[in-house]
Amino acid sequence: MAYVFFFFSVNGQTIVRGSQARITSPDKHLVLEFYQKSAPGNKKTMCYSVSYKDKSVIRESVLDLQLDNHLSESAMALKIDQHEKWCENLAVTGIDSTAKDTSWKPVYGEKSMIRDHYNALTIKMVKDDHPIYKMNVEIRAYNEGIAFRFFFPENEKGTYYRIVTENTTFSLPPDTKAWVARWAQAPYQKLPLSNWQGESERPLTLELPNGLYACLAEAQMVDYARTKFKLSNTGPNTIVTSMDGAADLISPVGTPWRVIMVAEKAGDLIQNNNLILNLNEPGKIKDTKWIKPGKIMRVMSQTTADAKANIDFAAQHNLQYILFDWKWYGPAFSFSSDATKVAIPNFDLPGIIRYGEEKGIGVWLYVNQQALVAQSDSLFAVYQKWGVKGVKFGFVQVGSHRWTTWIEKAIQQAAAAHIMVNIHDDWRPTGEQRTWPNLMSAEGIRGNEEMPDATHNTVLPFTRYIAGAADYTICYFDKRIKTTHAHQLALAVIYYSPLQTLYWYDKPSAAHNEPELEFWDKIPATWDETRIIQGKPGEYITTTRRSGKDWFVGTITNNDPRSLKLALDFLPKGRKYLATLCADNAKVSTVTHVGMEKLKVDSRTVLDVSLAASGGQAIYLTPEINP
Repeated sequence: MAYVFFFFSVNGQTIVRGSQARITSPDKHLVLEFYQKSAPGNKKTMCYSVSYKDKSVIRESVLDLQLDNHLSESAMALKIDQHEKWCENLAVTGIDSTAKDTSWKPVYGEKSMIRDHYNALTIKMVKDDHPIYKMNVEIRAYNEGIAFRFFFPENEKGTYYRIVTENTTFSLPPDTKAWVARWAQAPYQKLPLSNWQGESERPLTLELPNGLYACLAEAQMVDYARTKFKLSNTGPNTIVTSMDGAADLISPVGTPWRVIMVAEKAGDLIQNNNLILNLNEPGKIKDTKWIKPGKIMRVMSQTTADAKANIDFAAQHNLQYILFDWKWYGPAFSFSSDATKVAIPNFDLPGIIRYGEEKGIGVWLYVNQQALVAQSDSLFAVYQKWGVKGVKFGFVQVGSHRWTTWIEKAIQQAAAAHIMVNIHDDWRPTGEQRTWPNLMSAEGIRGNEEMPDATHNTVLPFTRYIAGAADYTICYFDKRIKTTHAHQLALAVIYYSPLQTLYWYDKPSAAHNEPELEFWDKIPATWDETRIIQGKPGEYITTTRRSGKDWFVGTITNNDPRSLKLALDFLPKGRKYLATLCADNAKVSTVTHVGMEKLKVDSRTVLDVSLAASGGQAIYLTPEINP
């Protein structure tokens, strides 16, 4: 459990009496120590460190905010320095310790139940020269990681807070490596903590020299400016938060959670990503029956005839939705385009929606930000009357406090009209899909619109997907794919999205009854259980997921061929399964060169997996029916 203790020096340096606190995770493996250090002029610095099983994860680092309180008349009356570092004269007035251990059931997800188990500290602080100004540091220690944030309690005389900089640092052990992406749809580079250009996206996955893996992430970023990571100018091996402009807040209010996930295996970071959800508020949609996960394909040519052909294909292959992409209502970047009117010929949208309903296929519509900004107060209600199931937000502006709150409001407006949402371009979720589960997926990923190579694909599960569902836009028949077809098949298991896009650049006419498509026909978009069997970022990964009694397994390699062992010990003991294996096979005469094999297996089975360069393997396992 969390507890408080008192001491007078850390590494030989004097610290402020009464400011020291220590918190441990429920399993005692993770430890965070908090304290203030004094400096000349009675200026204080808030510091912390994190260790895992006595191994250093975060060395002594700083918690810091800089405020510009020009919005506060009371601050002006009290002659508070408008540009001071807020944390320099904070005094600790109390430290509270609590714990929580509950579980909750998501509407959909990578697992059917999520445990929310942590110890917590609230460190209460006031400005020692103006005690009407208060701030708490809230810290949670989970088995999966540490999270902390700043919280401003309600204060009638000090309501407004303008945060201009959040200078929290993360000092890592020397020789730590990071998987750096400069923007949300950028390629990844594995780099030491030196000589980066600009910022890196979050989540930021780290490989520590002591054998541990860590991930720096952001949670509940719903009323703030996006915060990426950059290298410190003052300390080696140190990362510092980098806000996208100021955030204007009204108390009571908390900053987003800064998250430090820690694991002994890189795959455990993926399995533990429910931590990001736990740091968000519970669901606010009372009736969620209309929120239905599913598989979706894009209609490449937007005519009534093509739409009906796609609906027929979707029904044949057990998809649930089709998407009409941009320009169906006119020029997407023009405020003069009306997103409640069809602007292209030979496109009977009401008739298409009716035809889809007859076939059990729902319709999604793309809407660009210009139309969303101009029409979102009424747009979603119109789509609800039409029978539209979801909207894909396009070319959204991201990063600033303004655009963060705009996106969050638009998600809520869509929820009020029972419209599901997929946000595209450079935006990434921070766990708010727990609160508003109509947010099904988001891009913020270098997917098949850019046709990345297989090595990039093996990095993504350990980086971007820690933030939650991503719309990679998986393809199958397009000739620009830089991987094998079995690799693409397996991505539908490895990449989680409750709105899973398949056949992104494909048309129904491209398919010729390839037998391996049975794998995508059977695969669901939401899961009861998820396990990462094996893997290393940038090299390979094997993921298995369970839906009911059935299991799906996906394995991919990077640009190199690879041989692996795959133990099926995740299967229930004593139960036999029928396994359908789909793998690359140059001897198969189809265009896709994917072979299929059926085997009887059980929990003792160990498969030899031979992967071609940029290849993959997909397996569907269902309990054998006894005669």
